[in-house]
Order: sequence, then structure tokens, then C-alpha cells
Amino acid sequence: MPVVSLKEIVDRAFAERYGVPAINIVNDLTLEAVLAGAVDARSPVIVQTSVKTVKSIGSDVLFAMWTAMTKDIDVPVTLHLDHCPERAVITECLDRGWNSVLFDASTLTVEENQRQTVEVVAEARRHGAHVEGEIEAIKGVEDGIGADTEPARQSLDTAIRFITETGVDVFAPSIGNAHGVYSATPELDFERVTDLVQATNIPIALHGGSGMTTQQFGDLIARGCAKVNISTALKIEFMKANLAFLKQAEAGDKWDPPSLFRDVRSHIVSLTTGLADTFGSAGKAW
Repeated sequence: MPVVSLKEIVDRAFAERYGVPAINIVNDLTLEAVLAGAVDARSPVIVQTSVKTVKSIGSDVLFAMWTAMTKDIDVPVTLHLDHCPERAVITECLDRGWNSVLFDASTLTVEENQRQTVEVVAEARRHGAHVEGEIEAIKGVEDGIGADTEPARQSLDTAIRFITETGVDVFAPSIGNAHGVYSATPELDFERVTDLVQATNIPIALHGGSGMTTQQFGDLIARGCAKVNISTALKIEFMKANLAFLKQAEAGDKWDPPSLFRDVRSHIVSLTTGLADTFGSAGKAW
């Protein structure tokens, strides 16, 4: 199965009401492990890169890694640029071959956000790529983007107008979700998702998934959240697995990097397969 478009993945998930893990990777090890987990689960997967990751690794190297690791993959996968407020980075990634982008202009007025999103959609279409849009910031800072204040909620009519007039392929609403670690189970506006889906019939992206309950995931996915973003959970798993292994290495005075890599990889593979099970995408590869 070659790399496919974001729209092909989310439209199937939306129609069948399962969620696809959209996982932010941070390096080559996590990229390979997420892909391996998707293969093990026979699940489609959306691999996401933050602006910070693109800049730290470099788009050329990052895309070369992606191309090499997906050359013979036999489950549907796609490469997505997460929360990007920088038009130059969007252009860079589309030019390199990213399959989709989230243009995050949520700090702008809705009118200016909409105007620029129309331009981004047109640019993406020239590359055969797709666009996720949003008009409300998601609370919390993720890889240097965002704020810890509660975002202002736009009216339902404003959101519907934005979706229909920009032609975005996926929409990410603010429903009480947040990036980072929740201090308590979040109070979510489930009806907002239902209202948007009924009005536009567009797949919804659920941000701030790390820390939501299985019941909340199930409810939101059934309402039309076809793309479920996971970033913080991977970072925590990656760093805690490294820390635990290195503590054991220090205690035993055994320093073998390949053993570290294998151990950390197993944790990320398990995280990915677990997410596929939770979201209902396991066994949905075509």
C-alpha cells in the first residue's frame, strides 16, 4: 500500500465511524515505531510533524526518512504538518511532499484566517494535498505554539461559514479540549461536534487527545471525530522509556545504545497499537 492522501484516510474513517490515530513523531526512531505499530495493528495512521520537528531535523532529511520507511509499507499512511502558523513552512512542506497541512491561523481574526486559509487550500490543491483548518486556538502550548488561556468560542454559524467558504477537508473545533496533560478529566462539548457534522458533513479532528477517557473517545468518534491527535502521550512514553532504561544501565554499568533503542521502540509500537484498538481503527487497513 503506497502512501495515500489524508482525505482518503479520514473520509473512510468518518463514513464507518472509527478514529484514526494522528501521532506526532519526534525523530527517526519514533517515526519507524509508529509505522511498525500501524502495521502490527493493521491500521491506517496519520504521521504528524510539528513545526519544531521540521525545523530541528530539516524538511529534506525528514521527508527522506519518511520516503524510505514507507516504501514497502502495506497499510495506509499519510504525512501531515501539524499546527503551523507560518506560511513559509507550509509552502516548504508542500513542496517537499507532505500530504496535508494544518494552517493554524487561530490567532488572527476569523476574516483574515478565512482569507489566508482559502489561499492555503488552493496551494495545497496544486500539490494534490489537503488542508485541516481551525478558527479557535486549542488551549495549551504544544511545541512552542499556542497559549494557556481559554480560547474564545466562535458561533456555530461562523464555524460553518468558515468550513464551507474555505473548502478545508478536516475541521478542528475547540470543545473544551487542550494540548498537554489534563489536570482532571476534561469537560467536553460533545454536541458541538454533532452540530458541525450535521451542518457540513465534514470529518472532525480531535485535538488534545492525550489524557481523554476511552468513553470520551468513543462518544466523539461516533459523532464524527475521524482524526484523533496524539502528541503529549508519545512524548511522555518516549522520554519515560528512555529514562527508565538509562537508570537501569547506570545501575548495572552497561552502556549499549542499540539495546536502548530497541526498548524505547517497543514502547512506542505498543502505544500505537493500543491507540488503534481504542479508536477502532485496528484491522481497518485496506
